[in-house]
Amino acid sequence: MPTEVALLESRALRGEQMGRVDVLDKVKSLVMLPDGIHVRTEDVARYFEVSTETVKKVIQRHRAEVEENGLTVLRGSELRIFHRDMLSLWEGEVGESYPQAATQLTLYTRRTVLNVAMLLRDSDIARCVRTYLLDAEESLRTQYASLDHRVTRIESCLTGVGSALQELGPVLMRMSERLDSLDRKVEMTHQVVGAMSLRLTDVQQGVVRLDGRMDSFAGQLKDLRRRSGQRGQS
Repeated sequence: MPTEVALLESRALRGEQMGRVDVLDKVKSLVMLPDGIHVRTEDVARYFEVSTETVKKVIQRHRAEVEENGLTVLRGSELRIFHRDMLSLWEGEVGESYPQAATQLTLYTRRTVLNVAMLLRDSDIARCVRTYLLDAEESLRTQYASLDHRVTRIESCLTGVGSALQELGPVLMRMSERLDSLDRKVEMTHQVVGAMSLRLTDVQQGVVRLDGRMDSFAGQLKDLRRRSGQRGQS
């Protein structure tokens, strides 16, 4: 786990923490300009409870880094446009005069303020921010370690399942072969039953024809008896 000193000294470590701007409001409320995006040097100094000169010295020593993380200096037409936009927002929401800089205005984003918090040594608020960052990272590391342990256990279980499946494979193969053999036997039975059904149909038709012939013979016999009876009477 990195220490506070390491965070103060290492730009690479600070870069790893730049997405944690939510930590700022956990320590202290950061009052933004009306656009909800920027703050000025005096706002940053007020947040960290230090002088504006202290903030400016940190910016001078680490200019490239803080500019990479959102520091902007407005001049000329850009400054006039920004003042105009802020004035309309300020008057619409607060009803006060928006304070304007004479020739230039240095603006900070939340990301820039977090960057300053990891650079500012003589501020209790900055130290609290760094402590939150380090504690959160340690908690995250602990969660990752726990997750890694659980994944390892799952992998071990899956290894056992793989071995069991390998042993079960031959058994399943034999069962599949027996089922295939049973399917063939059932198919043969269906064929035999079909052939028997056809033969029974033929037999039924033969019985029907025989019944017809028997009925005809019975009719002839009855007619013969009737004729014999008539001859005896004469």
